[in-house]
Amino acid sequence: MGTKKSAFISLTELARNFQEVKAGLTPAEARDESNRCLYCYDAPCIQACPTGINIPSFIKKIASGNLKGSARTIMEANPVGASCSRVCPTEELCEGACVLNHSTKPIRIGDLQRYATDWAIKNEQSLFKPGEKNGRRVAIIGSGPAGLSAARELARLGYEVTIFEAKDKAGGLNTYGIVSFRLPQEVPLWEVKQVEQLGVEMITNVRVGADIEAHEITENFDAVVLAIGMGKVPMLGIEGEDLAGVHDAIEFVEATKTADLKEGLVGKRVAVIGAGNTAIDAATCSVRLGAANVKILYRRTQEEMTAYDFEYDFAKQDGVEFRWLTVPKRIIGDEKGNVKQLECWRMELGEPGADGRRRPIPVEGSEFILEVDAVVKAIGQTRHLDVIEAFGLEHHRGIVKVNLETCQTSNPKIYAAGDVIFGDGHGEAMVVTAAQQGKDTAYAIHKQLTKAGIESA
Repeated sequence: MGTKKSAFISLTELARNFQEVKAGLTPAEARDESNRCLYCYDAPCIQACPTGINIPSFIKKIASGNLKGSARTIMEANPVGASCSRVCPTEELCEGACVLNHSTKPIRIGDLQRYATDWAIKNEQSLFKPGEKNGRRVAIIGSGPAGLSAARELARLGYEVTIFEAKDKAGGLNTYGIVSFRLPQEVPLWEVKQVEQLGVEMITNVRVGADIEAHEITENFDAVVLAIGMGKVPMLGIEGEDLAGVHDAIEFVEATKTADLKEGLVGKRVAVIGAGNTAIDAATCSVRLGAANVKILYRRTQEEMTAYDFEYDFAKQDGVEFRWLTVPKRIIGDEKGNVKQLECWRMELGEPGADGRRRPIPVEGSEFILEVDAVVKAIGQTRHLDVIEAFGLEHHRGIVKVNLETCQTSNPKIYAAGDVIFGDGHGEAMVVTAAQQGKDTAYAIHKQLTKAGIESA
């Protein structure tokens, strides 16, 4: 896309830059694509989907014109299936497993999933009904993919569910953390509405430890689900991080979705530190905010970066430059306290560390200067230790420990799912994985509480 780099870009033009990039399928395209499907009996695409969507079934319903049935099949398995149709790495999951990879090209499963769920959104469909009330109450902390999925399943099982959300709107990562030109905010908000329509109470702008105490929640509910995700980007630990023009990538992306678009990056030079999906989002947002030049700096090589391949390709198409084996040494400011330059080291890869990855080592005497006007930190995320410790849960550096069979934490009344348990070799940081963990947690709670009810009868 061609973003202007002139000295002035109107707010209308900037807003237009954040409109969804990829167009959905037309009815004719959806019909033709769905008719390519072989409807495999032992469909490997289902096995490759972490939520187990019956992909041949929803595609066949599209082919027959039953779009509500198709959307329901998708959302039955994945409560955030509309969002996942846009953000899942389908080429690594369902489409990667499609048998047609061996002959022609895989079915465009993600695009067909989007086609069906977009129809449901446009036509304001309510796809599910709550179960008969069983008299038990469950609290969920956090309304991201894991929390929403747990809430949806529990409500359908008859539980009275209350979600406590720190932000103004529900939806977590999908609502705030993924750029609008890939995932418009109305999509996750529709998924939130689907859950609310089941009678789930959504209490926003509430922080555990500030607006409500952890013990109040554990005392007033039969079970608690901790689905708080992760927090801000950690500090780089270098000189100059307090200068104006240094941004947290999480907050940077969120600002493009919650505030009026500003013109502060028009014509400027931006350096993004890191090479994960959030770094890509920050870089492509910078392009759309009018930056004249955007560079991603990564201390390892392309082979080691954690961003998906399609994200990398997307950034390159936007003109983002990549500087491999480069790490910032210090941020240099001008007399007014604004970012002016970034001093960097060139790196080389040494011996593998405990995680099996070769460790980057600065090359002696390799320092060089980059002229920049803004620096965006995208080197991972911190953990919500205050909330975890408020509930008194066992954890390892903010990664909450759970029994993988029961989804219970060190406090058997408290369960956990999503990014709060991701790490130390457990799980994958994908929206679809968090959605499945939320479902698993709901079923685990139902099993435990049903068993407890039988034993006390």
